Amino acid sequence: MRQYAGNRIGLAVVGGTLLGLGGYAWLRGRDLFFDLPPHAKLLPAPLQRVLAEEPWPLWLLSFGLLVLALVALRWLLFALGWGRRGAHSGTGTAMLFVGLKGVDGLSRAGVRTTGDRLRVALSCPSAADVGTIVSKLDQDIVGRIRREVADDETGAVVRLHVRR
Repeated sequence: MRQYAGNRIGLAVVGGTLLGLGGYAWLRGRDLFFDLPPHAKLLPAPLQRVLAEEPWPLWLLSFGLLVLALVALRWLLFALGWGRRGAHSGTGTAMLFVGLKGVDGLSRAGVRTTGDRLRVALSCPSAADVGTIVSKLDQDIVGRIRREVADDETGAVVRLHVRR
């Protein structure tokens, strides 16, 4: 569950920063900022002159903030699971865990069904016997899951991630 907490914290920090900067710019543009007179100078005079003569740094800043907003939106969409294909199969995941019950440290196992495929993904530690896991998956487990969740003609993609 740590990766989800990291995503949420990162999205909250980036979103809060962008929201704060946008709110500040909106309030400043409407002359509604609290104790600041409407014509108060926020930038030092030399920097203000440089920006008045060369407007491209402001365009570069706005482009950078736009790219940051798009990256944060993409991050949010992937964190919500919109980039995943298929539907989660609880029955298939349970069968996968039962078939691999002798493997210690197995995590992030899941089964998804798409229109024409079965997707099996699991993660195991580097100390696990990968050869045994692959042979169990190939000989027995994937076939059982395929028969239970879909039909025998459905293709299956198995993704095994070995953690360090």
